[in-house]
Amino acid sequence: MKTKGKFQESSTNRSNQESSTNRSKESLRTWLRLLSCEAIIEQRLRSLLRQNFSVTLPQFDVLSELERAGDPLTMSQLSKELMVSNGNVTGVIDRLEKTGLAKRVRAEHDRRIQYIELTTKGRKEFNKMASQHEYWLAALLSELSLTEMDKLQDLLLSARQSVAAGFIDA
Repeated sequence: MKTKGKFQESSTNRSNQESSTNRSKESLRTWLRLLSCEAIIEQRLRSLLRQNFSVTLPQFDVLSELERAGDPLTMSQLSKELMVSNGNVTGVIDRLEKTGLAKRVRAEHDRRIQYIELTTKGRKEFNKMASQHEYWLAALLSELSLTEMDKLQDLLLSARQSVAAGFIDA
């Protein structure tokens, strides 16, 4: 009887190890597919924005965030929303100012604080870009049905929640 118990325990352990190995491999495959899709979409959008509007994807992201916020943002607020460093945003803002799409405005209550806002030209140009951006994404994802996109959104939301809740020992 003991031999049978040991065999069952050994078989169960092997099954758990195989299951863990399969889960690890599937997690890696899932991660790689997410990365490849994101990379392809990002590369195409970068190219289209550069060719059609002479802006970079980071510039588009800043314009988008300023439009979404509705009010001027400080560099720190903008950096936080974009999840990048202040240094990264500074160069992007410099280039947007040179093209007249955004401007820096010093706070009246504290001259050390600078707010970033869209110019009239920037808002007008961004609206054109945003419309094209939406069209491009629809074209890039045109092979997916609405039902498939809905399912994919649900799965990606679940994945995001899993990643946010996940715990990894350092």
